[in-house]
Amino acid sequence: MRRIGACLLTTGLLALAACASPTEPEPAPPPVNPLAGVRFFAATPNVATRQADEYAAAGRPADAAAIRHIGEQPTAVWFTGASADTVTRAATLVADARAAGHLPVITVYNIPGRDCGSFSAGGAAGRDEYTAWVRALAGALGREPVLIVLEPDAVAQAVDGCAGPPAERYALLAAAVDAFAANERAHVYLDAGNASWIADHARLAEALRAAGIDRAAGFALNVSNFETTEASVAYGTRLSEALGGTHFVIDTSRNGNGPNPASGVARWCNPPGRAIGADPTTDTGVPRLDALLWVKRPGESDGECDRGDPAAGVWFPEYALALSGR
Repeated sequence: MRRIGACLLTTGLLALAACASPTEPEPAPPPVNPLAGVRFFAATPNVATRQADEYAAAGRPADAAAIRHIGEQPTAVWFTGASADTVTRAATLVADARAAGHLPVITVYNIPGRDCGSFSAGGAAGRDEYTAWVRALAGALGREPVLIVLEPDAVAQAVDGCAGPPAERYALLAAAVDAFAANERAHVYLDAGNASWIADHARLAEALRAAGIDRAAGFALNVSNFETTEASVAYGTRLSEALGGTHFVIDTSRNGNGPNPASGVARWCNPPGRAIGADPTTDTGVPRLDALLWVKRPGESDGECDRGDPAAGVWFPEYALALSGR
């Protein structure tokens, strides 16, 4: 406790009265960042580094340098259920990261009814398939350190009303949080949408609690989106307060120019005029903001976008160059 004023240098009853003056609590210490000092793992070679090699061989050094910067950043590895070798990929990833002494980042993206039927539609066929897949993935990760971004858009879409009965989805997410968080070295961040989506923080906080946020490391914002870091920090801080101080992370991979002012698909699906954002770091300088991450690799398509772009997740080199300013 800190005294308000100093004890008077007197004796007897006066001294006792002076030293019993009112007190106030010491200021609370700043929140501890559980990721402080961590280096994230860059899984290379990857589609971007190979593209950079092709540009270099073709005599395009400036393009090669721009794309190599993208490829060398630590970026989340996505597990979508589409591959039969989920267990092998996960075990290999954490082993490679362990050898490098770095923390791997993965995105888990296989919730039934994923993306509400839009360009990233798919996911597990139902509850049992999803639960078994999550358990298999968690088992492959074992007790290795890992940062997990869990099911982009799943909670916000349920709040928005496009994902079927919300309680069923929240129960699946809560079970997934528990499965991954059983590894005490896992940092699980449950996705919470982006700064321009759910304006009612109390309602979103209630949904996140139903989905297991209280047993996770925190929530993730702006995955595969373009909202500025400043807007995301402000939104995340308010949502954190609604949750009683929960920590969060932000995807900055493509938010360098902020969002496209257009509405609808043109705002979020390979929008023109965007740019890569700040490199991944845990040195955020913001209370309860644990990291800036690259969850979506710049240059991987958001989908066909009603204009014939590559399918969601497919490498789109022309867009990668545009994001890098080339």
